[in-house]
Amino acid sequence: MSEKQIFIFGAGYSGQAFARAGKAAATIFGTTRSAGKFEALRQAGIAPLLFDGALTGEIGDALGKTTHLVVSVGPEEAGDPVLNAARAAIVARMPALEWIGYLSTVGVYGNYDGAWVDETAECRPVSKRSVMRVAAERDWLELGREIGRPVAILRLSGIYGPGRNALVNLENGTARRLVKPNQVFNRIHCDDIAGALWHLADRDLGGIFNVTDDLPAPPQDVVAHAASLMGVEPPPEIPFDAAQLSPMARSFYGENKRVANAAIKAAGYSLRFPDYRAAFDHMWASGDWRDGEPRSPMKR
Repeated sequence: MSEKQIFIFGAGYSGQAFARAGKAAATIFGTTRSAGKFEALRQAGIAPLLFDGALTGEIGDALGKTTHLVVSVGPEEAGDPVLNAARAAIVARMPALEWIGYLSTVGVYGNYDGAWVDETAECRPVSKRSVMRVAAERDWLELGREIGRPVAILRLSGIYGPGRNALVNLENGTARRLVKPNQVFNRIHCDDIAGALWHLADRDLGGIFNVTDDLPAPPQDVVAHAASLMGVEPPPEIPFDAAQLSPMARSFYGENKRVANAAIKAAGYSLRFPDYRAAFDHMWASGDWRDGEPRSPMKR
């Protein structure tokens, strides 16, 4: 089998984790909206390209040889920016294309008052951004049917990993323990997003997959576990009703559900970090919780 050529629209936190996990096995191009982020992409093994909503000749050339397309760009009022710019190119000028992966969110399910949901659950999004996600998912699946290529929709729960976690928040003084009775969230470590993406891409598997951990849990418990690892006192609990939150942050707490992940497991993927405790224990022991570079846990 010839080497994969990957193209990532939106090579941010998750896209870079995906690239780092497979840069030895593929040629990887990725886009960013800022040339100032080029070096970070290069460090992840990505050949960087600028994308601001319009296709350039460089992007067109790379797409022409792409075998696996990963999309990690959120929809906008005017629709999906990648489809708006590149739909015609995907249909007519990507002869090598084998598979498409689209990174979505479990927010598409909306609120289920703490009940379990799987991929068969009705999408009843609450926020405008999640309404747009549902439309984008539909459009990508429709494109896949049109061109006869598998499209994998990965519905991600709360993303964390090196540089983006409660250990970092405790160190920099921004950690809070908000308590809303019976509220739980699922989470997913960026390494498992990368692992699930590579698993599906290697097998050209399409469908809808919840990429999420096994343990929906109250957010204050995660902060308490991180504090116990660091040997520090956790911040005091703050009743949700008394908390000062942005409208977006408050909207997250308006959705309460437990997200099941049987489909990605049935596809053959095993989670590296099945719950937040396993992930935080690993990050603390390896010292990679700040920026992904292993070091002594106590090194400042």
